[in-house]
Amino acid sequence: MDKYIIGGWIILTVLITSAGYSEGGEEVKTDTFGAIYEEALLKEGVREISYEQFVKLRDSGDDHVLLDVLLPDSYKNGHIEGAKSFPIPTINKENAQKRLSKNSRIVVYCANFHCQASTSAAKALSGLGYKVLDYKGGLKEWEEKGNSLVK
Repeated sequence: MDKYIIGGWIILTVLITSAGYSEGGEEVKTDTFGAIYEEALLKEGVREISYEQFVKLRDSGDDHVLLDVLLPDSYKNGHIEGAKSFPIPTINKENAQKRLSKNSRIVVYCANFHCQASTSAAKALSGLGYKVLDYKGGLKEWEEKGNSLVK
């Protein structure tokens, strides 16, 4: 019986210490976007993410496109660093094909939890075949958590 316990600990130790590394010891890039996409809350056909999930994705360095879907004046007044302006009224198949690669992994946001622009954008872009996450807290929560906006 003891040999099974010891064997289990050895396997567990190997799994823990080798996680994130290849056999040669090189760091293996994890798919944070994919993991968050799978665990995201599915609401009204849209995958919503929390502030914590959004920060985890940003910190991971995983490739993704951050879209501010509010009107251009709002974007000029302040947006999350790295975001591109793609106002909800302009989201359609033609504009998406011009601005996004088909493999783009997208995070959309708008003003706050009550704003529906990001939900509409997520539905539209998902309908076009993109993988989309909706950061529902938007600009308001981002600032409330102590982050600044860029102009």
